[in-house]
Formats: sequence, structure tokens, C-alpha cells
Amino acid sequence: MPMTVTRTGGFAGFDDQVQVDADGVATVSSRGKETIRCKLDPTVLTPLAAAAQQVDWASLKAVKPSVRYPDDMIIAVTANGKVARLEEPALKPLTAPVSKLLTEAAIPPGKLCVKL
Repeated sequence: MPMTVTRTGGFAGFDDQVQVDADGVATVSSRGKETIRCKLDPTVLTPLAAAAQQVDWASLKAVKPSVRYPDDMIIAVTANGKVARLEEPALKPLTAPVSKLLTEAAIPPGKLCVKL
């Protein structure tokens, strides 16, 4: 399932976006860096896809998450026309796969995302 993961705000001022296509190709952008495309390793893509299938997307609202307090870091997931913060209970299955995507694969492109 195609999805977009964004990480914005926080003390460090993150502005990252990872768009993942159904075929496992990710388009990665991060503040101050060149946008790149890379192929996600199956150790990232398979758990991410499986977790996305466990989410009841229909129950989510199509409302962009907003800052709750100063230096609030928002990690949001968008799929099927819906968007939610990663900490929303409905997105719990995605917590570990999205964290791995952001830290080990896509930003910056790591060994789990081979540049195309």
C-alpha cells in the first residue's frame, strides 16, 4: 500500500518526508538535502506493509495533525486518503516499522534503502 511518512518539528526542527510506493521504492526528502529515490530492503518493506494492513484506515479522520506544544515532533502517516499521528492508537501496528524506516532506512538513505 502506498503511504507517506512525515516527521516535522521537534527541538531539532525536523522536516522529513518518505513516500513509499507499493513496489517498495521510496522517495526521501529532508531539509537541506537532495531528494533521493531508493529501493527499500525487504526487512523494512515487509513489516511496514503487513502493519499497514492491520490499520483500520476507514476509522481515521482526514485531518492534518497539529502542534500540541512547543517543540512538538510530529510523525504522521498518510494512506488511503487518511492521515494520523503515529501515536494514535489505530496506528499502533505501524510504530516499530515506521521508526525503523526513519532511523535505519530512509533518512539519511542507509544500508536498508539502496539508492536508485
